Amino acid sequence: MMPSFFIAHGAPSLALEENVYTEFLQKLGQELQKPRAIVLFSAHWESATQLVSSSAQYETIYDFGGFQPELYQIKYPAHGHAEITADVLRLLEEAGIPAEADSVRGLDHGAWVVLRLLYPNADIPVIALSVNRYLTNEQQYQIGQALAALREQDILVIGSGGTVHNLRQLNWESNSVDSWAMEFDQWLEDKLVQWDTEALFAYDKVAPSARAAVPTPEHFVPLLLAMGAGDQTRKASLLFKAYQYGNLSLSCWKFE
Repeated sequence: MMPSFFIAHGAPSLALEENVYTEFLQKLGQELQKPRAIVLFSAHWESATQLVSSSAQYETIYDFGGFQPELYQIKYPAHGHAEITADVLRLLEEAGIPAEADSVRGLDHGAWVVLRLLYPNADIPVIALSVNRYLTNEQQYQIGQALAALREQDILVIGSGGTVHNLRQLNWESNSVDSWAMEFDQWLEDKLVQWDTEALFAYDKVAPSARAAVPTPEHFVPLLLAMGAGDQTRKASLLFKAYQYGNLSLSCWKFE
């Protein structure tokens, strides 16, 4: 059975960097069994209804500004898979989760930055999914649960976001890590390893520094989606954790 992953996508400039995190992701892609397809939730695709991409060929979206000119030249020409899109829609329908196909949207940087590091050849079908920040945390988890069966079909489920993601608090020149960011992530690590869904569903009320770490939930939601896809075995492993710019978390969680 394929695992599911939560993978932090950091800043868009990560696509041009060579550091311990990009090296980790490149190695992870090499070590993983090559999946039949990838189902990926991106924090940068938000919608009120769950959308599932039905694109045959994706455009690369540059949904950012003010970064290096080279970033806007990067292409990740991934393709879709109509049958797997249909399977995703069926599983969501069976779970009572309203969902619609979307044939227009390309891959935003929350998707292609991660995918390009894992699988640079863009030779694996991708099905992109949106996130809805207004659902309850339990509902997010249930969406992941609904798609858990895909893992038995050699399909890799990825949630792309960031556990600590507060752009207003970034310090682009900092070489140290803010204590509040580490405090929140340590609480999160403890609860994920324990698979304490009661605490995790209430993270915004009970976790230390939750308001600073998660000022808006769209980057946290993909963690719950990926975790839900691992509900059957409930084993969480932290594979990587680091920070950039004082508090921007770069983490990777594996759910088996």
